[in-house]
Formats: sequence, structure tokens, C-alpha cells
Amino acid sequence: MTDQHQKLTWRGTLAAWDRRLFDLVAQRHWPGAERVLPALGRAANHGVLWGATAAAITVVGSPRARKGALTAAASLALASATINTVGKWSVRRPRPLLEGVPVARLPAVPPWTTSFPSGHSASAAAFTAGLALESPGWGAAVAPVAASVAFSRVYTGVHYPSDVLAGAALGV
Repeated sequence: MTDQHQKLTWRGTLAAWDRRLFDLVAQRHWPGAERVLPALGRAANHGVLWGATAAAITVVGSPRARKGALTAAASLALASATINTVGKWSVRRPRPLLEGVPVARLPAVPPWTTSFPSGHSASAAAFTAGLALESPGWGAAVAPVAASVAFSRVYTGVHYPSDVLAGAALGV
């Protein structure tokens, strides 16, 4: 087997795994998630959720937590700028086809950028990692929200699982 053939086989296997997992999430009914996850994904658009979180921590948190909120915001800004320019424009992976995704989950306005990597996941991971560096307690409190934002991107049909995993890894 040639190196080129092995690369194609590996890519095909990854693409098939990605699609199967996407379909599994799209076709499964997740009780309670129908209202929560699409709204959470929308709240994270343009960093609004994370800006509000940083502001809240700044108001109620300790000096160390406030430093964490600033670090988190800076981490998010760097990750978002990098992913949404260099990352998406260099890979240019098309978004998933939405067949099988219930209409109630679909975004009212579909994303116009390419799919890989997930900017929402990168931003969520970057914010959480930046916060956890300075304030581990706040980082632990925010981590489930960040994971839910990342999962919401597959749940609403706008990303493949590998987009989300790569985005989160790059965000950290």
C-alpha cells in the first residue's frame, strides 16, 4: 500500500466516522436539549456569552477571578481571531448537509463561514482555559457551559464532531 493510498484510506475512515457520529447526534432525541442547546449556541455568537460571563465574574469575583476574566477574554480574542481567519480560510471544509437534523434545532440564519475548525468551540475552550489558569474554581464552573456550547454545534447541525474537537484543541 502506498503512502498516498494510506492517507486516502485514513481520511476516508475519519470522514465516515465523523458523518456517523454527526448522524447519531442529529437523529437522536435528547430530552430537554431541544430548547437549551440551540439557545446556548446563539448566546455564544460573537463571544456575547463569554463577554457577559467575564463581566459577571469581574463584578462578583475576587481580584484573582477578575484577573482570570481578563485572561479569559484575551484568550478568547486571540483564538477567535486566529481560527476565524487563518483556520477556516486555509481548510475551507463545507458545512454538514442538514438532512436528518430536526428543523427546531436549525439556526434561523445559517453560518456563512466554512466548517473546520469550530470557532465557537475554540472560543469556549480558550475562554475556559484562560479563566482556569488564574482562577481554577471559576474555570471548573464554566467548563460544563463551554462543553455544552461545543456540543451544541453538532446538535444544531452546523459542525461535524471533528470540527468541534479541533476547535476545542486549538482553543486550549
